[in-house]
Amino acid sequence: MLIKKDEDIKGSEITDKKTYLNRRSFIRGAILTGTVAATGTLYRTLTASSREASSRRKKARSSEVESVTGGQGAPSGQAATPSEYSVTDPQTPYEDITHYNNFYEFSTDKGAVADKASGFVAKPWTVSVEGLVAKPRVFDIDDLIKLSPAEERIYRLRCVEGWSMIIPWSGFSLSHLLDQVQPLSNAAFVQFETLYDPQRMPGQRRSVLEWPYVEGLRLDEALHPLAMLASGLYGEALPPQDGAPIRLVVPWKYGFKSIKSIVKIRLVDKQPATTWNIDAPNEYGFYSNVNPEVDHPRWSQATERRIGEFGRRKTLMFNGYGDQVASLYSGMDLRANF
Repeated sequence: MLIKKDEDIKGSEITDKKTYLNRRSFIRGAILTGTVAATGTLYRTLTASSREASSRRKKARSSEVESVTGGQGAPSGQAATPSEYSVTDPQTPYEDITHYNNFYEFSTDKGAVADKASGFVAKPWTVSVEGLVAKPRVFDIDDLIKLSPAEERIYRLRCVEGWSMIIPWSGFSLSHLLDQVQPLSNAAFVQFETLYDPQRMPGQRRSVLEWPYVEGLRLDEALHPLAMLASGLYGEALPPQDGAPIRLVVPWKYGFKSIKSIVKIRLVDKQPATTWNIDAPNEYGFYSNVNPEVDHPRWSQATERRIGEFGRRKTLMFNGYGDQVASLYSGMDLRANF
């Protein structure tokens, strides 16, 4: 293999930035398109092996709790009371929720994420809340979970890829955390950041996305009672593949807005950059509200496949939470502000 010195490389041999970024966008698009096409196939595989998965369920769940807590037992605050915000749809089985995951920090293969994340230990863990707040603070995860009594909220989750689940989360409204730090009058947006640690999250060694993963909400969205911080799933500690130890859940938006494994929350006065909007601004807007009338450039958003069902169902505006959140967008053009 011939290795050239820097001074021997001609300018014409260097890939220009635009070509490099287009190539990365192509690779990323191919991955995402492939995951959309594979949704039905992978679900059928999961269903076919459900009997075997059920026999392994108790052992797997115990292992996941130990991984999350570093062998120190289930995190405090997991006992949750039923919430008025829950939907009555049949819940997606635990095995599917924990083995059909988008979490590129570990893998771009949904079926491989749980295995890749199996050694991830999420304790000790801290979350920094800073920026335009009167009382910036770094929270230890145990202290954070204890901020407010946990509720079990059964929420719809709609992925931008066209599949959905019904998930029983444990946690509390994000507003309870924001109340602790007291947003200043000029705070208008909330930015969230995922852990960046390629040793613990091997998917970050690949340039599929810009790392660390960042997301954002308008402050009034973040203060809405439906926006929650989740630390549990099915009454147990949140598994690594689902965003341990703490994640955001915003049920009226596409799933990628619900950032996982949060380490930093920052209040700012201008709309923050978000990972998917950085990489593909024509495909992923800042708001990313579930909207069956606004298609993704490469597929329709009018219907979805509910994991656990065969066939497709109609997608609901705001994922069925319109009565609660539509007023947040009064007067906005939801096509322009997709």
